[in-house]
Amino acid sequence: MTHSENTAPSVGDVNVPHSDHKSNNLPMLTLGAIGVVYGDIGTSPIYAFRQAMHVRPGAAATNIEILGLLSLIVWVLALTVAVKYVFFVTRADNNGEGGTLSLMALARKTFTNPPFWITALGILGAAMFFGDAIITPAVSVLSAVEGIDLVAPGMTRWVVPITLVIIVGVFAVQKFGTAKVAIIFGPITAIWFLVLGASGLFNIAQYPAILWALNPLLGIEFLVTHLGIAFVVMGAIFLAVTGAEALYVDLGHFGRKPIVLAWFGLVFPCLLLNYFGQGAYVLHTGVNNVVSPFYEMQPEWALLPFVILATLATIIASQAVITGTFSLTQQAIAMNMLPRMRVLHTSETQSGQIYMPQINMFLMIGVLILVAAFGSSASLSNAYGIAVSGVMIVTLALLLVVMRRNWKWPLWAVASFGVVFAIIDGGFFAANASKLFQGGWFPAAVAVFVALLMGSWMAGRRRLQEKTRRDEVPLQFLVDNLAKKKPTTVPGTAIFLTSDIEGAPTALLHSLKHYKVLHEQNVILTVRTSTSPRVPDDEKVTIDAYNALFFRVVITFGFMETPNLPKALGLARKLGWKFDIMSTSFFLSRRSLKIGKSTSFWHTWQDKLFIRLSRNASDATEYFHIPSGRVVEIGTQVLL
Repeated sequence: MTHSENTAPSVGDVNVPHSDHKSNNLPMLTLGAIGVVYGDIGTSPIYAFRQAMHVRPGAAATNIEILGLLSLIVWVLALTVAVKYVFFVTRADNNGEGGTLSLMALARKTFTNPPFWITALGILGAAMFFGDAIITPAVSVLSAVEGIDLVAPGMTRWVVPITLVIIVGVFAVQKFGTAKVAIIFGPITAIWFLVLGASGLFNIAQYPAILWALNPLLGIEFLVTHLGIAFVVMGAIFLAVTGAEALYVDLGHFGRKPIVLAWFGLVFPCLLLNYFGQGAYVLHTGVNNVVSPFYEMQPEWALLPFVILATLATIIASQAVITGTFSLTQQAIAMNMLPRMRVLHTSETQSGQIYMPQINMFLMIGVLILVAAFGSSASLSNAYGIAVSGVMIVTLALLLVVMRRNWKWPLWAVASFGVVFAIIDGGFFAANASKLFQGGWFPAAVAVFVALLMGSWMAGRRRLQEKTRRDEVPLQFLVDNLAKKKPTTVPGTAIFLTSDIEGAPTALLHSLKHYKVLHEQNVILTVRTSTSPRVPDDEKVTIDAYNALFFRVVITFGFMETPNLPKALGLARKLGWKFDIMSTSFFLSRRSLKIGKSTSFWHTWQDKLFIRLSRNASDATEYFHIPSGRVVEIGTQVLL
């Protein structure tokens, strides 16, 4: 495994001014945000209110109880999404980018030596996002296809097979990219929200008294008078806000303004109208006569088109989660939190359009297992929520750090905000944790698995670096010695990749040992990852000369950028270095890792996992886009 060429988190901070060019095309960006950002939360009405009704056998037999449930949904949407995410979380952008890892990097910027617990929170949040990414497509698509039951009851046994086929199709087309298909995401989802609002408004007109649910006291009264099932109910109510994290994850794609406009201009009003409409239909028809209010309140003639539209909406929601997982994984790799993986670009113009085969296969297998094992969205809803609510708690904790250290809020304001939303988010997490043995264990197990991989990878890298430093030769010492006793030189340029800026690259030492020659120009190249998402070209490359033979080059990429070394080295021409790829050889160190003596069973087990991950990591030549014909790999063996 080639270790020395791995990127490493930057010790410095590269500040990139956020571009405001996004505001030039506000209507299209707003429409795009409707399709990508709000696809997940937009499909929640299919199952959220239904589950809230069905978790309480016989408990919601009165009008006041239905009003209480709706009141909880309304104010959960208002507080969690509108207040927490739209007003506050989306302001915590890292030079325009959002998401758990971006927020972690933003929080780390304010510390000279960032505490480990901030990194641990980032790992935990990213791991739980993976758990959510597996369950979202499963529950969304399955809940939409279940509408077939009402159109053709004899098709019930085909619900799961149809869902499996759709899911396989969604993952199969990922390799072709979403650039062309994404053009229709916004319009379809906008139509979906308008239909949600219209169908809800029609039923509200049949029972206007449902609007009393705007009173928050009704929700509080429901919880107080139903303490025995309050946790279970809140777990179901939480389904209404799953997808809220997408507001922050996709911040870099659209900018804050389009996301805010889309929420208050269309998404929030239409969601409220639909939930109120479902409640009105239940009270108008009779609680005991309704099984699935979302579908049953539609006119019979519109049911089939509605099921088709719902299926399209859930596919779009699944697509947003999948691409978000690709983006998150790319960030984690750049921050050295996961091993290198194959990243394919599906668009020649949009750098963010990527496809990761390994992650795609991992997600598809997980989703298919979930659908086949649980068989219905009602059963799957028990598994839904624990990962999302966990991510929300992580986001809150990191946001409080940013509020205090970046925004310079007074301590009392940070504490007040933290207490209010810790009660809300903590309550949701506890409610969802109560469903651990009803299916919640699956996303929790996925999160633990991913966190274990990330933690083991980071710990293994740290031990390998410590081992390397103990055995290395200081670069300055080597350069000085070679200047006194100059070996034979050959034409051309040699670039030696290393993550350690102080030590001599292993490939250089072995090249001297075996070949006993130096090139006319020898470049010690270190690739770093900034805590900012992107680094401008004029700040990307720095060059320092040791002497006529040796140069130090440091290339800094943002954590959202794809590390293309030849392209970055081309920028060095502006700094006076005449870089020519055809006369340059890249020397990489390929290390064969072996387990040495360990102090504990835990370290031995972790080292074995690290070695397995290292062997499965993608090739550095491909990852850094180095022409394979210009690469020389020199192998060494290292005992951990």
